[in-house]
Amino acid sequence: MLPADPSDAGQSAVGLPPRLRHAATMTILEPTGTAGSNARRRGFVPCDAEDAVVSHLLRPQFDGDRESLILAAFDAYQRLVRFDRVDGGTARRCIIPPRCWRALLTGSTTGIVMAHNHPSGVAWPSDADIAATRDTAQFLRVAGIDLVDHLIFVADGHFSFRAAEML
Repeated sequence: MLPADPSDAGQSAVGLPPRLRHAATMTILEPTGTAGSNARRRGFVPCDAEDAVVSHLLRPQFDGDRESLILAAFDAYQRLVRFDRVDGGTARRCIIPPRCWRALLTGSTTGIVMAHNHPSGVAWPSDADIAATRDTAQFLRVAGIDLVDHLIFVADGHFSFRAAEML
């Protein structure tokens, strides 16, 4: 069996015979909806390691059968100044109405924590979650507001975009 990284074996893929060169540089792809173990370790926070804001303010807002989204806005002193919950129209998605964004952009908001649940129990973000996080961070940055984190809740913990260094 070849090492996943040729440098682990002390030799480069160039020094291998042509039939093995390709195998030494092969990329292993995970099935859709899962994450590699390093990313999962980096971004997943088990329930017993959650901080007080997450465990007492955010986690109780989610039930297991329908996707919901929370936008928690904080001021420069890290005080909660606005808290909006949007329930999904279906079990698989939430749409944030413009009134929520308008309310967040007026006033003293300097940072927002976005959080939603995955009723499927899979904590790893979907492609849509990744795109929505990227677009939201860019939108808020233009308004001078920081997207502090985007959390995805499941029964046994949550995934943090910030902890996974995806934000």
